[in-house]
Amino acid sequence: MKILIAVDGSLHTQKAIDYLAKHREMFVNGNEFVVVHVCIGVPGHVARHLSKGTIAEYYQEETAKVIEPVKAQLAKHDIKNYSIDTRHGHAAEEIIKSATECGAELIVMGTHGHGLFARALMGSVATKVVAETDLTVLLVQ
Repeated sequence: MKILIAVDGSLHTQKAIDYLAKHREMFVNGNEFVVVHVCIGVPGHVARHLSKGTIAEYYQEETAKVIEPVKAQLAKHDIKNYSIDTRHGHAAEEIIKSATECGAELIVMGTHGHGLFARALMGSVATKVVAETDLTVLLVQ
């Protein structure tokens, strides 16, 4: 099975990876992972004042801040069967696109513990992914 792990560098990302490792028999052994990180897109009104090289460098630096610790955590758990997909834009949309393009059967992501009221006001990436995909989503809190 191909499993997409959405990572953002938060404590909840770490918890999601720890959960997968702890339940190795269900998730790790024999499965392939795609680690996806979505960097927030540079707004158009800002991007038009920057060179493409500067924007690309920004995305690369911001992504490395998230991906390098994730790689270390995967190595700590002896998880080697993964590929990395880095994107920029709207997180929920890009996570779903990545899952669809790679043929994932399961999306795993962390979520934070805001109450229902806060989620209704602010929305969340996890809520949008669950609402907008037909794939199974495992949220780890």
